[in-house]
Formats: sequence, C-alpha cells, structure tokens
Amino acid sequence: MQRIDMHAHYYGGGLVEFLSGRKQRPFLRDGVMMAMNGPFPFAPDHWDVSVGLERMAAMGLTRRMLTFPGALCVDSLPAGEVAGPIAAFNEHLAGLRGARLTGLAGLPLADMELAARELRRVRRELRLPGVILPSDYFNTVEDARRLGPVLQAASEEGCLVMLHPGPMAGMAPAPLAADFPQYRTSVIQLQAQAAQTALTVVLGGLLEAYPGVRFQVVNLGGTLPFVFERLEAVARHRNPDQPFPTGDLRRIWYDCASLGPRALEAAVKLYGVERIMLGSDFPIFHDDPWEALARAEISDEAREQIAWGTAAALLEGLE
Repeated sequence: MQRIDMHAHYYGGGLVEFLSGRKQRPFLRDGVMMAMNGPFPFAPDHWDVSVGLERMAAMGLTRRMLTFPGALCVDSLPAGEVAGPIAAFNEHLAGLRGARLTGLAGLPLADMELAARELRRVRRELRLPGVILPSDYFNTVEDARRLGPVLQAASEEGCLVMLHPGPMAGMAPAPLAADFPQYRTSVIQLQAQAAQTALTVVLGGLLEAYPGVRFQVVNLGGTLPFVFERLEAVARHRNPDQPFPTGDLRRIWYDCASLGPRALEAAVKLYGVERIMLGSDFPIFHDDPWEALARAEISDEAREQIAWGTAAALLEGLE
C-alpha cells in the first residue's frame, strides 16, 4: 500500500546558513535553533534530506510533502531581509521534487504584492503544488483580507495552501502560557486555533471568493470534530434561519499529524475519508503516522483512502 505523508517540514535549502548569520530570533547557534517561540535542538533530521528519506523507508512511507518551516517565522520577517533566502529555498525545494518528495513553498509575507509574485513563480516556473501560510491570518475574516493579493494569485494559479500555526508579518508569536506551556500553548491553544482557522475559511466566504484554492488545515481541524455539534446547537437557538454550514467543512482538506486513533475516528465521521490525509509533522514529531491509522476503528477501505487516496487525488493536476 502507498502511504503519503502530507505534513512534514524542512529546514534545509540555505536556511541553515541564513539563520546562522542572524543575531535576533529566529537564529541558529551551537546546534540550537532559537525560534520565536522558544529554543529546540537542531539535528540533521531537520535539514538533511537523506535522514528524512531513511526515516520514511523505515516507516513504510512512499511519499512525503515537505514544507517551508512556517512556524519558524522567517516568512513574517521584513521582506527585504528574507525575500532572497525564501526564493532560494523554494528553488532548492523544487529541485527535490520527484517520486518520493514534493513540497510547499514559503512566501515573504511582509510584502503581499511580492509574495503574490513569488507564488506565481512557484506554480508556473518551479512547478511546486502550493505554499504554506501562517494560520494567524485566519483568526478573523479581517486578518484574512490582508492576504488578498496572495489568495487571489493562489486561486488563479490553482494552488494547495496549507494553513499552519505561525504569526502574521510584523507580529511576534503569541506569548507562551505562564505554566505548562508545552500543554497549554502547544496543544490546547494550538488546536483551538486550528478550529478558528477552518471557521474563518468557511464562514468568511473564502471558499467562494477563491475557488481555485485547495485549503489544507492541519491537525484534523483541531477541536472541530469535538465541538461541531455545539456550533450547530448555537445556530439553532440563536439564529435558526441560518444553520451552521457543517457541510462546508467537507470542502477543506485535513491532515492527521500528531493525533491519534480516537481523534481520527471523530474526524472521519465529520469530514469523510475523502478529506483526510496522513501526516507526521516530522521532524517535530517522530511517530509513525500509520500507527494511529492502524488502531482507528474504521474500515480497511477508509484506512487506504486516508493513507494515500485522498492525498493522491488532491495533488493530481497540481504538479
């Protein structure tokens, strides 16, 4: 069986050299990545493609989609500083594209017109399937409007757009929780924010405004599979003439990175298997994504669809 990993990150392509030369976060020093939201050990699996391919083989993954490391916040820095390194990264990523790897590019988001031009280059010249965007732009409809030139270009070019945690240009990431930040910030708050992202896409009319965009929300849409019934109940009791558009949630794609079988079961019931894909969040996480899929109480046909069928259909025509 094929297994396509649709959520992994890559820190190579010149980013090591660029970040080693910086003195303010984000920067790289003595094997530690000083990211905007805290330090983490920076190992070869972050930047060495051969290490990632070895891990893929060990897990039985047949293909992986690498992305520009959006959560690192390089794309939110001043465009004059990062446009060159981001363009070079995108070119490097395009050079890796083949039978086992594909990728989503980064954009210099401090200059939306420049970012839109880079997106068109990514699709027309580099032939990558799409881009990654910080999901803080989708906390509200007003924030999403800032991306107008980029989303318009993405729609016209036909583009996969992964909405991944990260700050808007010119803004620092939200502060870490005062206690237990690894749980409060990196789990509870992050998953609620993923639900906000999907909510903005659906309620903000983005699916209609940008019909050529294929939106991918990470982590199964966060808390949505567990609270959508409350969303429907609120609509029934407060604005019964405007029911919550649950069906529109099935017009977005979702990966199951870093989540388990119970979450996957709930997501299958809400979205349907044709909208759910395998994801590892490598190298942040090292778990085999197949384990959650194997333990989920779903049919073998559903398992196969999530393992590769949904991703293959999504990528068709984008590469």
